[in-house]
Amino acid sequence: MKKILILLTNHDDLAGEKNGTYAPELTHALHEFKAGGYEYDLVSIQGGAAPIYGEEADDAVNQAVLADAEFRKRLADTLPVEKVDPADYAAVFYPGGFGLLFDLYTHEGTAEITAGLYEKGAVVGAVCHGPAGLLPVTLSDGKSILEGKTVTCFTREEEISFGTIDKIPYLLEEKMMEKAARFTKVQPWGDNVIVEDRLITGQNPASAGAVGKAMVERLK
Repeated sequence: MKKILILLTNHDDLAGEKNGTYAPELTHALHEFKAGGYEYDLVSIQGGAAPIYGEEADDAVNQAVLADAEFRKRLADTLPVEKVDPADYAAVFYPGGFGLLFDLYTHEGTAEITAGLYEKGAVVGAVCHGPAGLLPVTLSDGKSILEGKTVTCFTREEEISFGTIDKIPYLLEEKMMEKAARFTKVQPWGDNVIVEDRLITGQNPASAGAVGKAMVERLK
């Protein structure tokens, strides 16, 4: 069985505060991948240790995954994107975290891998700020992977509620609306997952597990 490629940010701060990938969005999706029988690789642009935050989130799934020695080993030594063999993967997943707004948002290498896999039938998923990684993904016909799709991501209301509206470099909701056919959202912090065949997006941390589960269901 092919693996799931999980793309993590290398950017570690937001307005001087610790940042990176938001742990619960990674751990809850990964829990669903493993429950579905899928292996995974943690990959970042630079490779090596990938920064995370939110380790203190006190829920059983987050704590169990973070306590797993194999997971911690992979997180401390992520595979650099240049060493990725796309043939190994059946899906791509972008967990969120504000760090992603700064590097994967414009990285052509990861975008090309995602585009190539998607066009060969792979499932692509992203949650919260993870959809920023989809913005540079251009398919072989020159169209955005988001064109004609209904999508979601972390919303303006949630940025305000979380106190980050003045810290972020741009509002992801607006960027997504520029490329997609339709943007949908629910009240802040509610579970919201949009399945557009092989493109699956989730609104916020509460949606991470459901995105992972939807990806597994679509893979099968």
